[in-house]
Amino acid sequence: MSVFHLAYNVTNLDDARAFYGGVLGCTEGRSTETWVDFDFFGHQISLHLGTPFKTENTGKVGDHLVPMPHLGVVLAKSDWDVLATRLVEHDIEFVLPPSTRFAGEPGEQSTMFFRDPAGNPIEVKGFADTTGIFAS
Repeated sequence: MSVFHLAYNVTNLDDARAFYGGVLGCTEGRSTETWVDFDFFGHQISLHLGTPFKTENTGKVGDHLVPMPHLGVVLAKSDWDVLATRLVEHDIEFVLPPSTRFAGEPGEQSTMFFRDPAGNPIEVKGFADTTGIFAS
């Protein structure tokens, strides 16, 4: 499996460190005065000081509209459960609270949407059966 790298802007590196490191539990990597890397669940993200990208709630997920574009990651369901609990304990405001979609169908998944302190939208999915990730 390949590791992706994604770089995007945040407005404050201290806030980013507190959120990605403290709340999400991501390990910090290299950094300078203008950017910081994190191990984002096995992938590399680079957060740079700047204006975050514009998003609009145009992505239809069930009966909800979610922010587009957004960053996402797929976790094992047990890891998703731990993260969902951690986010609730930190009083994170959800765009779409933790829930399960397609129950009993191919592609059954748990999902949640939230934003980082700079407003960047993040979706985290959890699969009990990873063979369903690309199910149609």
